[in-house]
Amino acid sequence: MRVTGRAGAPVVVLAHGFGCDQNMWRLVVPALERDFTVVLFDHVGAGNSDLSTWSPERYSTLDGYVDDVLELCRELALGPVTFVGHSVSAMMGVLAAVREPEAFAGLVLLAPSPCFIDDPATGYRGGFSAADIDELLESLDANYLGWSGAMAPVIMGNPERPELGEELTSSFCRTDPKIARLFARVTFLSDNRADLAAVRVPTLVAQCSSDAIAPPEVGAFVHAQIPDSRLVTLNATGHCPQLAAPEETAEAITAFAGAAR
Repeated sequence: MRVTGRAGAPVVVLAHGFGCDQNMWRLVVPALERDFTVVLFDHVGAGNSDLSTWSPERYSTLDGYVDDVLELCRELALGPVTFVGHSVSAMMGVLAAVREPEAFAGLVLLAPSPCFIDDPATGYRGGFSAADIDELLESLDANYLGWSGAMAPVIMGNPERPELGEELTSSFCRTDPKIARLFARVTFLSDNRADLAAVRVPTLVAQCSSDAIAPPEVGAFVHAQIPDSRLVTLNATGHCPQLAAPEETAEAITAFAGAAR
């Protein structure tokens, strides 16, 4: 865990998504630390986390990660925080805020997806069919490094800026394949749609204008399900706006977190 920014200021906690680590926030931190105490951490199994604390039993569902988030908030002892969750971490934030709402001044759900799989029976569009996800996970299981090289540019988008996809590929490749395989299943097979309505803290849903992983319909769904939430569509494209459009991402976080004081 790393704490930076203004001491005594409102606290913003930045939580990264699958295959990433806290380094993915480095371009937004300078703007945030002018007004906030900024907390960065690596999920267990990522970055510089203690791999010895990872176990398949604890991290076979999002609940293990949610426990970690709440333990982090208690350890900080800095009062309610604004939790910024990217991708799968957005749902960690949702579950944590439902469980202990008093720990949170607000949630920023950045490129969130409560369910990646389409549900024709309800009309929900997650962006992938069940067969798509099965194929994705089979490919990851068979050749994680090859999957990383193929999928990272798709996730990142912005094909005119190949260096972004290369950075995400490198991040994926730094993750232990055994841990990545289980985290991928947790990420792509979880369905948290029913949890959204129980959120009672101020929430900003920040979606990208074009995202192959979490299409705009998903952001609209999350916004519609969380009472009194706000929705902003960033001009950013791809699934990682904190890298592709850091200034715009930081501005959205700052405007919301400042209002939530």
